[in-house]
Amino acid sequence: MSEAPAVPQAASADGIGLLLQAPRPRAGWRLLPARVGAMCAVELQKLRHDRTELYTRAVQPALWLLIFGQTFTRIKAIPTDGIPYIDYLAPGIIAQSAMFIAIFYGIQIIWERDAGILNKLLVTPTPRSALITGKAFAAGVKSLVQAVVVVLIAAVLGVALTWNPLKLLGVAAVVVLGSAFFSCLSMTIAGIVLSRDRLMGFGQAITMPLFFGSNALYPLSVMPGWLQAVSKGNPLSYQVDALRGLLLGTPAHLALDFAVLLVAAALGIAAASSLLGRLAR
Repeated sequence: MSEAPAVPQAASADGIGLLLQAPRPRAGWRLLPARVGAMCAVELQKLRHDRTELYTRAVQPALWLLIFGQTFTRIKAIPTDGIPYIDYLAPGIIAQSAMFIAIFYGIQIIWERDAGILNKLLVTPTPRSALITGKAFAAGVKSLVQAVVVVLIAAVLGVALTWNPLKLLGVAAVVVLGSAFFSCLSMTIAGIVLSRDRLMGFGQAITMPLFFGSNALYPLSVMPGWLQAVSKGNPLSYQVDALRGLLLGTPAHLALDFAVLLVAAALGIAAASSLLGRLAR
């Protein structure tokens, strides 16, 4: 006589509870690394599929180093404490090229609004600060790729840069933090003006004052007093100071530079996050 088929065990109350219970949403701090990683991966995918922007953006820093740097190295018009001017200029051009990429990053978020992508992102459980942080550090990744290109051009021109791995990691951190701030500044302006044309106008209006009002081209000592005060309030000056200290070994205030860049990036993220909802309306 065959045995009776085994009766399946009833699901436990705990198992039913797990099936019926909705999954708990992740907290904001757990979403942040995933969002940042996803945005950075998207930027790398864009660069892999279309390198045109990378090549075209390398032209301007190459011209700065080739023409401006080598010319002023010959005439010795700017005091650089015995450093060849092209060496002195290279960290400033790295910071400049990274800023030029990040300062127009708000155009992308306006495009995402017009395409309906931004509204879809805002209805997800992802905090707005995580979205902005992801975009800010994605801009940092793109700027970092550009910085590598500038470093290679400078090395070909004979600029005496360090190849210490720890210092190069510090350079990468400085570039990413500076780009995060300037991209958040761009997204903040986008949240105010709400238009690509207006954002382009504002971006072009502030880019040159930020660049020439910093120590990228000349030391603070040759500036008039009022411009020295402006330069000390310009995050780009702290970025350039850190890059010179790391790449050239010149005297720098690395602790202060990193602190200013961290605070500036945090304030930029907070400002852009507060205006993100206005941009999506």
